Amino acid sequence: MSLLGGKGADAELIYALGGPPASWVFTGEAPGPDYWLRVWAARGLLWAWDDAALPCIVAALEDDAWRVREMALRVVAKHRLTDAATAVTALHDDPNSRVASAASRTEARLAEKSEEDSS
Repeated sequence: MSLLGGKGADAELIYALGGPPASWVFTGEAPGPDYWLRVWAARGLLWAWDDAALPCIVAALEDDAWRVREMALRVVAKHRLTDAATAVTALHDDPNSRVASAASRTEARLAEKSEEDSS
């Protein structure tokens, strides 16, 4: 959650999340764009979810980097985070077509959950 929020993390965690593209944490080579850290952090939440991360994921839906917004939408969809529905709806008009498409898919996934909950 700290990494998703733009704060640091230890090298082992960064490498665990980013894999070989994150080898710069050990080699001292120049890192790529900093948004990749936030993408990797969000991707980690696909597999290691904690409800305390909800505010971080909702904030990530407004990230300047489209890749972060897209990954955050995947997290919302996978975990059916209905509390993020308003932020998801706002991304239907995202200037990046991949984010807008992901928002539509995520909204459909959240609607499935609503239907299951009401039956």
